[in-house]
Amino acid sequence: MCGRYTLSTVDGPDIAQRFGLLDPPVPETLGRANICPTEEIAVVVAPGEGRAVPWGLRPFRNQRFAPINVRAETANSRFKWLMDGGRCLVLADGWYEWLKQERKGAPRIPFRYTVDGGAPFAFAGLYDGTGAAILTGPANEVCAPVHDRMPCVLEGPDAEGAWLSGEVDPAAAAELLKPLPSDRVSVAPANPAVNKAGVEGLELLAAP
Repeated sequence: MCGRYTLSTVDGPDIAQRFGLLDPPVPETLGRANICPTEEIAVVVAPGEGRAVPWGLRPFRNQRFAPINVRAETANSRFKWLMDGGRCLVLADGWYEWLKQERKGAPRIPFRYTVDGGAPFAFAGLYDGTGAAILTGPANEVCAPVHDRMPCVLEGPDAEGAWLSGEVDPAAAAELLKPLPSDRVSVAPANPAVNKAGVEGLELLAAP
């Protein structure tokens, strides 16, 4: 799964250039080291069009909770209408997973994963008009020791363009949701302070 992630850069123009946006993301979505569900996140909903929306879809089929993740394996069946007309990019530069310690009651150990040495990237996302969720799939070799799943990171600008394109049907779009090659992903311990929702600061990115 993906329950916390980062968009730590504060360079809005650089992000706009990287993702072909007409305007930089809302400043409040940048410089983030502990993005949590329901908070405003930076997404691209169409070529050139960025928005700030809550992390989480509307409650699904009378459920009370707002999905923040969607399984790639079942997206075309459970969220077919969004795979057909609600695909988006969720902008990021890292994500967290937690390792459970063997000692009962011990706090979980956070790890931060980055791509291409810390460069910005895009999760494959779904947008329902009010909020967005992140697609997840099986973990690659770097991520698997901590968690058996990982967010679906699109491989680069070509894949991002295809994911957003209305000319790419849901079946073809699903082919983009494969684990990112392990040689592009790095992992390092993060600051345990990130365990608490609402805590912010770039010092969270690395273990003290």
